[in-house]
Amino acid sequence: MIGSPLPSGTELPASARIRELDALRGLAVAGIVLMNVFAFAMPSAAYYNPRAWGGEGPLDLALWASSFVLVEDKFRTLFAMMFGVGVLILLGRPDRHRLRGHYARMAVLFALGWLHATVLYSGDVLRLYAFAGLVLPLAVGWSVRRLWLGAAVLMALHLAIGGYVAFGWLEYWWRWANETGVDPRPMLPAEYAFGADPEAIRIGLERGGEGFGERIARRLADPFGPLLAALMFLPSTLAAMLAGMALWRGGLLAGAWPARRAVPLGRTLAVIAVPVLAALAAWDFAAGFNGVVVGANALLFSAPFDLALGIAWAALAMALFGRAGAGSAWLGRLAATGRLALTNYLATSVVLSAMYASWGLGLFGQTGRVATYGAALVPIALMLVWSPWWLARFRQGPAEWLWRSLAQGDALPLRR
Repeated sequence: MIGSPLPSGTELPASARIRELDALRGLAVAGIVLMNVFAFAMPSAAYYNPRAWGGEGPLDLALWASSFVLVEDKFRTLFAMMFGVGVLILLGRPDRHRLRGHYARMAVLFALGWLHATVLYSGDVLRLYAFAGLVLPLAVGWSVRRLWLGAAVLMALHLAIGGYVAFGWLEYWWRWANETGVDPRPMLPAEYAFGADPEAIRIGLERGGEGFGERIARRLADPFGPLLAALMFLPSTLAAMLAGMALWRGGLLAGAWPARRAVPLGRTLAVIAVPVLAALAAWDFAAGFNGVVVGANALLFSAPFDLALGIAWAALAMALFGRAGAGSAWLGRLAATGRLALTNYLATSVVLSAMYASWGLGLFGQTGRVATYGAALVPIALMLVWSPWWLARFRQGPAEWLWRSLAQGDALPLRR
């Protein structure tokens, strides 16, 4: 069974366990960059739809398809899993004020996320994580089996809510695609959000060229709209967090599984998820990247398979980390990147804004999909270089220090 409980009395090597978990967190925060870069570089629909912007050449389309199958939402899922593990570890400590400390951390995390969303990146996930964190303490005492059941119920809830909305759209799209005389105008909202609607692209390009003050003013004019949209993903996000808690409690993310157990799990889940995700990508192609189909596939039908493949990446990565050994230089860099996950997540937005925003290099809308993937390597390389350097001199990252200091109401030591 996935995440069967550790035998009673099992000793886990704390240093190796934390190193591997930090490395997995580092992999997650680096992988997120490969998708978030499109939110900084192109009109918003291009995040999901290659027809919207960024080129329609064979290489562009192949990169989009590969990303949809292997990357999109898999590393965000992995990041959410790591958040669930972190909450479980912190709330498992013998501290009678741990719940008060937890809710203080969630309040500060929400504030940091709101600032991040207003100034740099409206797609910020920290606010969503803070909301999810309000209910996670309820699951801290759950068994592995109950955690998996909770994750399954939450994913089913995501599918039910999304399906209630999506199936009406899909039914209309099917009629439009297969019958004559069906008015396409009712599909315009979906085409606007997920398709290649010219007006949406024009507005996206205008927003990409906004000045710093203009962008902040626009976002402050509607502070709750993006947040309410993000809360639609609360069930699937909580499902990923519960899965992470189950995998920690079951031993996989604690580094207690040997490779001969972790690799078959990863391989099995990949064999299940990848063909389905590839079929959804093929449906997008066959539908001409119609906004209704693209939106339904990206936000609804792919969700359980994104979670499955995220778990697969976690299992395969933990097996690889376990084989690397304590002296591995690359594993050390990845672990340092994970220890500074919050700082690196926020710093990525600074770097990408410096590249694409009008107050930086102003490259918004000027790079194709291939070049944009290349640009994503810049913040990834920077975090792998600077994270070990920083931790050699300081106890934690600057954002982590600020988060914990504000939550505790006291300036914590930073320098070593």
